[in-house]
Amino acid sequence: MDLLEHGVAWLEEQRAWHLSRTVEYVRGSESVELSATLGSTRYELTDDAGATVQALATDFLVAADDLVLGGVVTKPRIGDRIRLPAGDSVQVFEVLDLAGTGHYRPAGSFGKTLRIHTKRIDEETP
Repeated sequence: MDLLEHGVAWLEEQRAWHLSRTVEYVRGSESVELSATLGSTRYELTDDAGATVQALATDFLVAADDLVLGGVVTKPRIGDRIRLPAGDSVQVFEVLDLAGTGHYRPAGSFGKTLRIHTKRIDEETP
């Protein structure tokens, strides 16, 4: 590991420790708790009439090595869910494709962090 890669690893540890919340990543019957930092991405959609609409996706930044389902490190899939505790409720987000540009991307160098694009689809109360 070179000096730059070591620095990126240290920054990822700091993000996870100081700027994250615990979320539950769910795919079917499998799930894992992750430390995630919330972010957003603006994107544009063009409807059938040719009108351009701007939208904002909620992003979750997670350590790539922490996304483990069924004992295997995996990548996000469209339709996966992320459950975010919010006071007395849980906000539910679904992984989505951003207008054909993808549903996640590496955040930063070396692919150590993933930026997962989602939309809020539900809110659950116990």
